[in-house]
Amino acid sequence: MAEAENMKNEQPGTEPEETAAGTAGEEMPETEENAAAAEETQEQGAAAEAAGEGAAAEAPTGSKEKALLDKVSALEDKVKRQMAEFDNFRKRTAKEKEQMFSMGEKSVIEKMLPVVDNFERGLAAVPEAEKGSALASGMEMIYKQLMKQLEDLGVKPIEAVGKEFDPNFHNAVMQVESDEYESGVVAQELQKGYMYHDTVIRHSMVGVVQ
Repeated sequence: MAEAENMKNEQPGTEPEETAAGTAGEEMPETEENAAAAEETQEQGAAAEAAGEGAAAEAPTGSKEKALLDKVSALEDKVKRQMAEFDNFRKRTAKEKEQMFSMGEKSVIEKMLPVVDNFERGLAAVPEAEKGSALASGMEMIYKQLMKQLEDLGVKPIEAVGKEFDPNFHNAVMQVESDEYESGVVAQELQKGYMYHDTVIRHSMVGVVQ
């Protein structure tokens, strides 16, 4: 009877339950690995999606940088043109100022020349006996000082007597006869001419040998 009971207790149906339980227990690790793989796949998909979004975001950024560089280049060109225009304006203004100053000097000098002429006439009219007097010496000193100031300004007399007639410098008002000079040569100076730097401010009034 005892053996019969032991045989009943050791029924074959008990093993399949343990096997099933064991099988169920062995399937759990495989399910976790699958879940981990699925999670990794999801993470890779998310990373790829993020990379795609980053690439899509980089394209507009590159276009924006190019637009900014183009704008900077255009502004640089504009600044360079404005600087060139300002430099030209400065040079033109300086040249105009210099010309105006020269014209002002020339106008003043032209008005001073008759004073020089009167000084020369006065000195020429001083009698020989009075040339050493205080009045004559004073007039001569003032005349020399005046001529020195004109010379410092760039004024110089035009050479006339003994020079070949040149209409650029001489104004012939009469023809004269001369045994000393040849025909076409200035033999007499009636009024002295002057130059201001390279410009004639008054032609010499002369008599030319016929």
